[in-house]
Amino acid sequence: MLTAFARAFKTPDLRKKLLFTLGIVLVYRLGSQIPVPGVSYTNVDICMKQAGANGGLFGLVNMFSGGALLQITIFALGIMPYITASIILQLLTVVIPKLEALKKEGQSGQGKITQYTRYLTVGLAVMQGAGVVAAVQSGALFQGCPVASQVIPDPSIFTTITMVITMTAGTALVMWLGELVTDRGIGNGMSILMFVGIAATFPGALWQIKLSGKLADGWIEFFTVIVVGLAMVALVVFVEQAQRRIPVQYAKRMIGRRSYGGTSTYIPLKVNQAGVIPVIFASSLLYIPALVAQFSGSQAGWATWIAANFTKGDHPVYIVAYFLLIVFFAFFYVAISFNPEEVADNMKKYGGFIPGIRAGRPTAEYLSYVLNRITWPGSLYLGLIALVPTVALVLFKANQNFPFGGTSILIIVGVGLETVKQIESQLQQRNYEGFLR
Repeated sequence: MLTAFARAFKTPDLRKKLLFTLGIVLVYRLGSQIPVPGVSYTNVDICMKQAGANGGLFGLVNMFSGGALLQITIFALGIMPYITASIILQLLTVVIPKLEALKKEGQSGQGKITQYTRYLTVGLAVMQGAGVVAAVQSGALFQGCPVASQVIPDPSIFTTITMVITMTAGTALVMWLGELVTDRGIGNGMSILMFVGIAATFPGALWQIKLSGKLADGWIEFFTVIVVGLAMVALVVFVEQAQRRIPVQYAKRMIGRRSYGGTSTYIPLKVNQAGVIPVIFASSLLYIPALVAQFSGSQAGWATWIAANFTKGDHPVYIVAYFLLIVFFAFFYVAISFNPEEVADNMKKYGGFIPGIRAGRPTAEYLSYVLNRITWPGSLYLGLIALVPTVALVLFKANQNFPFGGTSILIIVGVGLETVKQIESQLQQRNYEGFLR
Protein backbone atom coordinates (compact mmCIF):
# COMPACT_ATOMS: atom_id res chain seq x y z
CA MET A 1 0.00 0.00 0.00
CA LEU A 2 2.85 2.41 0.80
CA THR A 3 4.42 1.49 -2.55
CA ALA A 4 1.16 2.39 -4.26
CA PHE A 5 1.15 5.76 -2.50
CA ALA A 6 4.71 6.37 -3.69
CA ARG A 7 3.69 5.53 -7.26
CA ALA A 8 0.69 7.84 -6.97
CA PHE A 9 2.98 10.75 -6.12
CA LYS A 10 5.37 9.79 -8.93
CA THR A 11 2.56 10.14 -11.49
CA PRO A 12 2.53 13.85 -12.50
CA ASP A 13 -1.22 14.39 -13.02
CA LEU A 14 -2.18 12.27 -10.00
CA ARG A 15 0.41 14.03 -7.86
CA LYS A 16 -1.03 17.38 -8.93
CA LYS A 17 -4.52 16.27 -7.87
CA LEU A 18 -3.31 14.99 -4.50
CA LEU A 19 -1.37 18.19 -3.76
CA PHE A 20 -4.34 20.32 -4.81
CA THR A 21 -6.60 18.36 -2.43
CA LEU A 22 -4.09 18.77 0.42
CA GLY A 23 -3.92 22.52 -0.29
CA ILE A 24 -7.71 22.85 -0.05
CA VAL A 25 -7.65 20.87 3.21
CA LEU A 26 -5.08 23.31 4.65
CA VAL A 27 -7.25 26.29 3.65
CA TYR A 28 -10.27 24.62 5.27
CA ARG A 29 -8.42 23.99 8.53
CA LEU A 30 -7.05 27.54 8.52
CA GLY A 31 -10.55 28.96 8.19
CA SER A 32 -11.66 26.77 11.09
CA GLN A 33 -9.30 28.73 13.37
CA ILE A 34 -10.30 32.31 12.38
CA PRO A 35 -12.88 33.70 14.86
CA VAL A 36 -16.03 35.49 13.76
CA PRO A 37 -15.99 39.31 14.18
CA GLY A 38 -17.68 40.46 17.38
CA VAL A 39 -16.64 37.45 19.48
CA SER A 40 -14.43 37.70 22.56
CA TYR A 41 -11.97 34.91 21.92
CA THR A 42 -10.62 35.22 25.48
CA ASN A 43 -14.03 34.30 26.90
CA VAL A 44 -14.43 31.53 24.31
CA ASP A 45 -11.11 30.07 25.44
CA ILE A 46 -12.23 30.21 29.07
CA CYS A 47 -15.46 28.38 28.26
CA MET A 48 -13.65 25.81 26.11
CA LYS A 49 -11.47 24.90 29.07
CA GLN A 50 -14.49 24.31 31.30
CA ALA A 51 -15.16 20.65 31.99
CA GLY A 52 -18.78 20.95 30.90
CA ALA A 53 -18.09 22.54 27.55
CA ASN A 54 -18.58 19.47 25.43
CA GLY A 55 -20.99 20.87 22.91
CA GLY A 56 -24.17 19.55 24.50
CA LEU A 57 -26.99 19.70 22.01
CA PHE A 58 -24.65 21.16 19.38
CA GLY A 59 -22.24 18.22 19.52
CA LEU A 60 -23.22 16.86 16.08
CA VAL A 61 -22.66 20.17 14.27
CA ASN A 62 -19.43 20.69 16.21
CA MET A 63 -18.18 17.27 15.12
CA PHE A 64 -18.91 17.91 11.43
CA SER A 65 -17.23 21.34 11.62
CA GLY A 66 -14.05 19.91 13.15
CA GLY A 67 -14.56 21.74 16.46
CA ALA A 68 -15.06 25.10 14.71
CA LEU A 69 -18.57 25.59 16.15
CA LEU A 70 -17.49 25.81 19.78
CA GLN A 71 -14.65 28.14 18.76
CA ILE A 72 -17.20 30.28 16.85
CA THR A 73 -15.04 30.65 13.74
CA ILE A 74 -15.99 31.68 10.19
CA PHE A 75 -16.42 27.98 9.31
CA ALA A 76 -18.50 27.31 12.45
CA LEU A 77 -21.38 25.77 10.50
CA GLY A 78 -19.01 23.68 8.42
CA ILE A 79 -20.52 21.39 5.83
CA MET A 80 -23.70 20.68 7.83
CA PRO A 81 -26.02 23.06 5.86
CA TYR A 82 -24.95 21.44 2.59
CA ILE A 83 -25.53 17.94 3.98
CA THR A 84 -29.00 18.95 5.19
CA ALA A 85 -29.83 20.60 1.84
CA SER A 86 -28.68 17.53 -0.11
CA ILE A 87 -30.80 15.21 2.03
CA ILE A 88 -33.85 17.48 1.68
CA LEU A 89 -33.49 17.67 -2.13
CA GLN A 90 -33.04 13.91 -2.31
CA LEU A 91 -36.25 13.37 -0.34
CA LEU A 92 -38.15 15.96 -2.38
CA THR A 93 -37.06 14.25 -5.60
CA VAL A 94 -39.33 11.35 -4.68
CA VAL A 95 -42.26 13.64 -3.77
CA ILE A 96 -42.12 16.41 -6.41
CA PRO A 97 -42.61 15.17 -10.02
CA LYS A 98 -40.65 18.08 -11.52
CA LEU A 99 -37.53 17.20 -9.52
CA GLU A 100 -37.96 13.54 -10.42
CA ALA A 101 -38.12 14.51 -14.10
CA LEU A 102 -34.96 16.60 -13.72
CA LYS A 103 -33.19 13.63 -12.16
CA LYS A 104 -34.07 11.47 -15.18
CA GLU A 105 -32.72 14.07 -17.63
CA GLY A 106 -29.16 13.05 -16.87
CA GLN A 107 -26.29 15.46 -16.46
CA SER A 108 -28.22 18.64 -17.33
CA GLY A 109 -31.02 17.83 -14.88
CA GLN A 110 -28.53 16.91 -12.17
CA GLY A 111 -26.84 20.28 -12.71
CA LYS A 112 -30.12 22.08 -11.99
CA ILE A 113 -30.69 20.01 -8.85
CA THR A 114 -27.16 20.89 -7.73
CA GLN A 115 -27.95 24.57 -8.25
CA TYR A 116 -31.12 24.23 -6.14
CA THR A 117 -29.00 22.52 -3.46
CA ARG A 118 -26.66 25.52 -3.38
CA TYR A 119 -29.52 27.98 -2.94
CA LEU A 120 -31.05 25.87 -0.19
CA THR A 121 -27.64 25.57 1.51
CA VAL A 122 -27.33 29.35 1.74
CA GLY A 123 -30.86 29.65 3.15
CA LEU A 124 -30.21 26.96 5.76
CA ALA A 125 -26.88 28.58 6.64
CA VAL A 126 -28.66 31.86 7.40
CA MET A 127 -31.15 30.10 9.69
CA GLN A 128 -28.52 27.94 11.41
CA GLY A 129 -26.17 30.91 11.78
CA ALA A 130 -28.94 32.94 13.42
CA GLY A 131 -29.65 30.01 15.74
CA VAL A 132 -25.98 29.68 16.72
CA VAL A 133 -25.67 33.42 17.41
CA ALA A 134 -28.84 33.33 19.52
CA ALA A 135 -27.47 30.34 21.44
CA VAL A 136 -24.18 32.16 22.09
CA GLN A 137 -25.92 35.36 23.24
CA SER A 138 -28.19 33.45 25.62
CA GLY A 139 -25.29 31.38 27.02
CA ALA A 140 -26.85 28.09 25.84
CA LEU A 141 -23.81 27.13 23.74
CA PHE A 142 -21.54 26.96 26.81
CA GLN A 143 -23.75 25.79 29.64
CA GLY A 144 -22.11 26.04 33.04
CA CYS A 145 -19.49 28.57 31.94
CA PRO A 146 -19.41 31.72 34.16
CA VAL A 147 -18.66 34.04 31.20
CA ALA A 148 -20.96 32.30 28.68
CA SER A 149 -23.17 35.37 28.31
CA GLN A 150 -20.12 37.57 27.69
CA VAL A 151 -18.78 35.69 24.69
CA ILE A 152 -20.37 38.40 22.51
CA PRO A 153 -19.62 41.65 24.39
CA ASP A 154 -21.79 43.80 22.09
CA PRO A 155 -25.12 42.00 21.41
CA SER A 156 -26.39 44.72 19.08
CA ILE A 157 -28.37 44.15 15.86
CA PHE A 158 -25.40 45.21 13.73
CA THR A 159 -23.07 42.71 15.44
CA THR A 160 -25.66 39.93 15.14
CA ILE A 161 -26.21 40.57 11.42
CA THR A 162 -22.45 40.73 10.82
CA MET A 163 -21.91 37.38 12.55
CA VAL A 164 -24.73 35.68 10.65
CA ILE A 165 -23.47 37.02 7.29
CA THR A 166 -19.91 35.92 8.12
CA MET A 167 -21.00 32.37 9.03
CA THR A 168 -23.17 32.16 5.89
CA ALA A 169 -20.28 33.36 3.72
CA GLY A 170 -18.04 30.79 5.42
CA THR A 171 -20.50 28.02 4.55
CA ALA A 172 -20.66 29.21 0.92
CA LEU A 173 -16.84 29.20 0.79
CA VAL A 174 -16.69 25.68 2.24
CA MET A 175 -19.21 24.54 -0.39
CA TRP A 176 -17.06 26.12 -3.15
CA LEU A 177 -13.89 24.48 -1.79
CA GLY A 178 -15.63 21.12 -1.79
CA GLU A 179 -16.70 21.53 -5.41
CA LEU A 180 -13.14 22.50 -6.36
CA VAL A 181 -11.84 19.26 -4.85
CA THR A 182 -14.48 17.28 -6.75
CA ASP A 183 -13.55 18.92 -10.08
CA ARG A 184 -9.76 19.18 -9.77
CA GLY A 185 -8.76 16.95 -6.88
CA ILE A 186 -9.25 13.38 -5.65
CA GLY A 187 -12.55 12.03 -4.38
CA ASN A 188 -15.78 13.77 -3.51
CA GLY A 189 -14.93 17.23 -2.16
CA MET A 190 -17.75 17.48 0.38
CA SER A 191 -16.94 14.04 1.74
CA ILE A 192 -13.23 14.88 1.99
CA LEU A 193 -13.95 18.07 3.97
CA MET A 194 -16.34 16.14 6.22
CA PHE A 195 -13.63 13.52 6.73
CA VAL A 196 -11.07 16.20 7.63
CA GLY A 197 -13.44 17.95 10.04
CA ILE A 198 -14.15 14.74 11.96
CA ALA A 199 -10.55 13.49 11.95
CA ALA A 200 -9.33 16.86 13.30
CA THR A 201 -11.16 16.24 16.59
CA PHE A 202 -9.58 12.81 17.20
CA PRO A 203 -6.23 13.81 18.80
CA GLY A 204 -7.78 16.24 21.30
CA ALA A 205 -10.56 13.84 22.25
CA LEU A 206 -8.13 10.94 22.75
CA TRP A 207 -5.82 13.07 24.88
CA GLN A 208 -8.78 14.25 26.97
CA ILE A 209 -9.62 10.60 27.69
CA LYS A 210 -6.01 10.06 28.79
CA LEU A 211 -6.11 13.10 31.08
CA SER A 212 -9.40 12.04 32.68
CA GLY A 213 -8.30 8.40 33.10
CA LYS A 214 -7.28 6.92 36.44
CA LEU A 215 -5.62 3.61 35.53
CA ALA A 216 -1.84 3.92 35.05
CA ASP A 217 -2.15 7.71 34.75
CA GLY A 218 -4.82 7.29 32.06
CA TRP A 219 -2.76 5.22 29.62
CA ILE A 220 -4.90 2.10 30.14
CA GLU A 221 -8.04 3.96 29.07
CA PHE A 222 -6.13 5.63 26.23
CA PHE A 223 -4.93 2.39 24.63
CA THR A 224 -8.22 0.62 25.36
CA VAL A 225 -10.08 3.26 23.35
CA ILE A 226 -7.58 2.90 20.48
CA VAL A 227 -7.97 -0.91 20.41
CA VAL A 228 -11.78 -0.61 20.50
CA GLY A 229 -11.59 1.98 17.72
CA LEU A 230 -9.48 -0.27 15.48
CA ALA A 231 -11.87 -3.16 16.10
CA MET A 232 -14.80 -0.93 15.14
CA VAL A 233 -13.02 0.18 11.97
CA ALA A 234 -12.47 -3.47 10.99
CA LEU A 235 -16.15 -4.26 11.68
CA VAL A 236 -17.38 -1.25 9.69
CA VAL A 237 -15.10 -2.08 6.74
CA PHE A 238 -16.37 -5.68 6.75
CA VAL A 239 -20.05 -4.69 6.81
CA GLU A 240 -19.69 -1.76 4.38
CA GLN A 241 -18.09 -4.08 1.81
CA ALA A 242 -20.74 -6.79 2.32
CA GLN A 243 -23.35 -7.08 -0.42
CA ARG A 244 -25.95 -9.47 -1.78
CA ARG A 245 -25.38 -10.03 -5.49
CA ILE A 246 -28.56 -10.74 -7.46
CA PRO A 247 -27.58 -12.58 -10.69
CA VAL A 248 -29.01 -11.10 -13.90
CA GLN A 249 -28.97 -12.80 -17.30
CA TYR A 250 -29.51 -10.88 -20.54
CA ALA A 251 -31.10 -12.77 -23.42
CA LYS A 252 -29.24 -12.97 -26.72
CA ARG A 253 -30.79 -10.92 -29.54
CA MET A 254 -30.07 -11.01 -33.26
CA ILE A 255 -30.17 -7.62 -35.02
CA GLY A 256 -29.26 -8.17 -38.66
CA ARG A 257 -26.21 -10.37 -38.68
CA ARG A 258 -24.97 -9.23 -35.28
CA SER A 259 -25.68 -10.83 -31.94
CA TYR A 260 -26.32 -8.65 -28.87
CA GLY A 261 -26.77 -9.58 -25.21
CA GLY A 262 -26.24 -13.02 -23.80
CA THR A 263 -24.12 -11.66 -20.94
CA SER A 264 -24.34 -12.32 -17.20
CA THR A 265 -24.04 -9.67 -14.52
CA TYR A 266 -25.44 -8.95 -11.07
CA ILE A 267 -27.22 -6.27 -9.03
CA PRO A 268 -25.15 -5.43 -5.92
CA LEU A 269 -27.40 -4.81 -2.90
CA LYS A 270 -25.32 -3.60 0.04
CA VAL A 271 -26.14 -4.76 3.54
CA ASN A 272 -25.91 -1.13 4.67
CA GLN A 273 -27.71 0.37 1.69
CA ALA A 274 -28.59 3.58 3.57
CA GLY A 275 -25.06 4.48 4.68
CA VAL A 276 -24.77 7.00 7.49
CA ILE A 277 -27.97 8.91 6.59
CA PRO A 278 -30.22 7.16 9.19
CA VAL A 279 -27.81 8.06 12.02
CA ILE A 280 -27.76 11.73 10.95
CA PHE A 281 -31.56 11.78 10.63
CA ALA A 282 -32.08 10.22 14.06
CA SER A 283 -29.52 12.47 15.77
CA SER A 284 -30.99 15.62 14.23
CA LEU A 285 -34.57 14.63 15.10
CA LEU A 286 -33.70 13.92 18.74
CA TYR A 287 -32.09 17.37 19.05
CA ILE A 288 -35.34 19.14 18.17
CA PRO A 289 -37.32 18.45 21.42
CA ALA A 290 -34.36 19.42 23.61
CA LEU A 291 -33.76 22.60 21.60
CA VAL A 292 -37.43 23.58 21.84
CA ALA A 293 -37.47 22.99 25.61
CA GLN A 294 -34.20 24.87 26.06
CA PHE A 295 -35.10 27.99 24.10
CA SER A 296 -38.69 28.12 25.39
CA GLY A 297 -37.47 28.46 28.98
CA SER A 298 -40.69 26.81 30.14
CA GLN A 299 -40.94 25.03 33.50
CA ALA A 300 -44.00 23.02 32.48
CA GLY A 301 -44.20 19.27 32.87
CA TRP A 302 -43.43 18.51 29.24
CA ALA A 303 -40.30 20.72 29.27
CA THR A 304 -39.06 19.11 32.49
CA TRP A 305 -39.65 15.60 31.10
CA ILE A 306 -37.78 16.42 27.86
CA ALA A 307 -34.89 17.99 29.79
CA ALA A 308 -34.65 14.89 31.99
CA ASN A 309 -34.90 12.26 29.24
CA PHE A 310 -33.53 13.77 26.00
CA THR A 311 -30.67 16.01 27.12
CA LYS A 312 -28.28 13.28 28.30
CA GLY A 313 -27.26 10.65 25.78
CA ASP A 314 -26.95 7.88 28.39
CA HIS A 315 -30.61 8.02 29.52
CA PRO A 316 -32.55 4.78 28.76
CA VAL A 317 -35.42 6.67 27.05
CA TYR A 318 -32.95 8.49 24.79
CA ILE A 319 -31.10 5.26 23.95
CA VAL A 320 -34.29 3.36 23.00
CA ALA A 321 -35.66 6.28 20.96
CA TYR A 322 -32.31 6.73 19.18
CA PHE A 323 -32.05 3.03 18.28
CA LEU A 324 -35.65 2.76 17.03
CA LEU A 325 -35.33 5.96 14.95
CA ILE A 326 -32.16 4.63 13.27
CA VAL A 327 -33.91 1.38 12.34
CA PHE A 328 -36.94 3.28 11.03
CA PHE A 329 -34.91 5.74 8.95
CA ALA A 330 -32.79 2.91 7.54
CA PHE A 331 -35.90 1.28 6.05
CA PHE A 332 -37.33 4.68 5.07
CA TYR A 333 -34.22 5.82 3.20
CA VAL A 334 -33.76 2.47 1.43
CA ALA A 335 -37.41 2.61 0.33
CA ILE A 336 -37.01 6.04 -1.29
CA SER A 337 -33.52 5.53 -2.73
CA PHE A 338 -34.03 2.11 -4.37
CA ASN A 339 -37.11 1.52 -6.51
CA PRO A 340 -37.53 -2.22 -7.29
CA GLU A 341 -40.27 -1.55 -9.87
CA GLU A 342 -38.05 0.85 -11.81
CA VAL A 343 -35.16 -1.64 -11.76
CA ALA A 344 -37.46 -4.45 -12.90
CA ASP A 345 -38.84 -2.32 -15.76
CA ASN A 346 -35.36 -1.41 -16.95
CA MET A 347 -34.30 -5.04 -16.89
CA LYS A 348 -37.38 -6.05 -18.87
CA LYS A 349 -36.78 -3.27 -21.41
CA TYR A 350 -33.27 -4.50 -22.19
CA GLY A 351 -34.09 -8.20 -22.10
CA GLY A 352 -32.69 -8.95 -18.65
CA PHE A 353 -34.11 -11.40 -16.12
CA ILE A 354 -33.19 -13.04 -12.82
CA PRO A 355 -32.78 -16.81 -13.28
CA GLY A 356 -35.88 -18.56 -11.97
CA ILE A 357 -37.89 -15.32 -11.65
CA ARG A 358 -40.30 -14.05 -14.29
CA ALA A 359 -39.70 -10.57 -15.69
CA GLY A 360 -41.90 -7.67 -14.62
CA ARG A 361 -43.87 -7.65 -11.39
CA PRO A 362 -42.45 -10.95 -9.97
CA THR A 363 -38.95 -9.50 -10.36
CA ALA A 364 -39.94 -6.32 -8.48
CA GLU A 365 -41.52 -8.38 -5.68
CA TYR A 366 -38.40 -10.57 -5.45
CA LEU A 367 -36.11 -7.53 -5.25
CA SER A 368 -38.32 -5.98 -2.53
CA TYR A 369 -38.23 -9.24 -0.57
CA VAL A 370 -34.42 -9.49 -0.73
CA LEU A 371 -33.98 -5.79 0.07
CA ASN A 372 -36.15 -6.05 3.19
CA ARG A 373 -34.27 -9.14 4.35
CA ILE A 374 -30.81 -7.55 4.10
CA THR A 375 -31.97 -4.16 5.46
CA TRP A 376 -32.80 -5.70 8.84
CA PRO A 377 -29.20 -6.68 9.73
CA GLY A 378 -27.97 -3.41 8.19
CA SER A 379 -30.29 -1.28 10.32
CA LEU A 380 -29.50 -3.22 13.52
CA TYR A 381 -25.79 -2.86 12.77
CA LEU A 382 -26.20 0.92 12.36
CA GLY A 383 -28.10 1.16 15.64
CA LEU A 384 -25.46 -0.80 17.57
CA ILE A 385 -22.57 1.18 16.07
CA ALA A 386 -24.31 4.46 16.90
CA LEU A 387 -24.66 3.44 20.57
CA VAL A 388 -20.89 3.23 21.05
CA PRO A 389 -20.63 6.85 22.32
CA THR A 390 -23.29 6.01 24.93
CA VAL A 391 -21.17 3.12 26.21
CA ALA A 392 -18.17 5.45 26.23
CA LEU A 393 -20.09 7.98 28.34
CA VAL A 394 -20.67 5.32 30.98
CA LEU A 395 -17.31 3.52 30.92
CA PHE A 396 -14.83 6.30 30.22
CA LYS A 397 -16.86 9.36 31.25
CA ALA A 398 -16.09 10.80 27.82
CA ASN A 399 -17.90 13.75 26.30
CA GLN A 400 -20.47 13.72 23.52
CA ASN A 401 -17.65 14.03 20.94
CA PHE A 402 -16.18 10.61 21.74
CA PRO A 403 -13.63 10.07 18.94
CA PHE A 404 -14.75 6.61 17.88
CA GLY A 405 -18.47 7.34 17.81
CA GLY A 406 -20.71 5.55 15.34
CA THR A 407 -21.32 8.50 13.01
CA SER A 408 -17.67 9.52 12.83
CA ILE A 409 -16.40 5.99 12.20
CA LEU A 410 -19.00 5.34 9.50
CA ILE A 411 -18.14 8.56 7.67
CA ILE A 412 -14.37 8.20 7.97
CA VAL A 413 -14.33 4.57 6.82
CA GLY A 414 -16.80 5.22 3.99
CA VAL A 415 -14.94 8.26 2.67
CA GLY A 416 -11.57 6.56 3.11
CA LEU A 417 -12.64 3.46 1.16
CA GLU A 418 -14.16 5.52 -1.65
CA THR A 419 -11.09 7.75 -1.99
CA VAL A 420 -8.70 4.78 -1.98
CA LYS A 421 -10.79 3.09 -4.69
CA GLN A 422 -10.64 6.22 -6.86
CA ILE A 423 -6.86 6.47 -6.52
CA GLU A 424 -6.58 2.74 -7.20
CA SER A 425 -8.65 2.97 -10.38
CA GLN A 426 -6.45 5.79 -11.69
CA LEU A 427 -3.32 3.79 -10.87
CA GLN A 428 -4.67 0.71 -12.63
CA GLN A 429 -5.38 2.78 -15.74
CA ARG A 430 -1.62 3.37 -15.88
CA ASN A 431 -0.82 -0.36 -15.41
CA TYR A 432 0.19 0.04 -11.77
CA GLU A 433 -0.72 -2.30 -8.95
CA GLY A 434 -3.53 -0.82 -6.85
CA PHE A 435 -4.03 -0.58 -3.09
CA LEU A 436 -6.38 -3.55 -2.87
CA ARG A 437 -4.51 -6.56 -4.22
